[in-house]
Amino acid sequence: MDNGEQRNGEQRPPELRTLRQKVEYMVEKTFPGQKISGRVFADLVKQRGGSLSHSYFSNILAGKVTHPSEDILKALGLGFGVDWRFFKDESEVVGDVVAGLQFLAKRRTGDISAVAARGNDEDGIPAELLEFALSLLEETKQKDSDEQRPDGR
Repeated sequence: MDNGEQRNGEQRPPELRTLRQKVEYMVEKTFPGQKISGRVFADLVKQRGGSLSHSYFSNILAGKVTHPSEDILKALGLGFGVDWRFFKDESEVVGDVVAGLQFLAKRRTGDISAVAARGNDEDGIPAELLEFALSLLEETKQKDSDEQRPDGR
């Protein structure tokens, strides 16, 4: 299947499984009709507060890099102006989504009433998920206190 194949007159989303496919897609969408060099992209990332070497970017486009560090994914996100998680392996994203859904389910059943971050190792809760969890808890506390007011406000 090529990028954007049509079926029944509808444009289908492209199949983006590899890092190379995702970066090529973003180059095409972010810089339409332009040939973007590794140096230009690396400079753009630097201007936006990140760090990515031009040769590393070229190696991604050549398919030589398939599993970069999270810092590299964040640099790609900065350069293209998108959430860096777009570039993660699908299995990693699915894992994050499943963890988030499990948290929500436990919160709704009352199995979780508070959140405490324990450690900053790779197996801990991602910072974004922790922020989201804390915002949900705060929202729930606010709703609970509003419901307990005698005037119902």
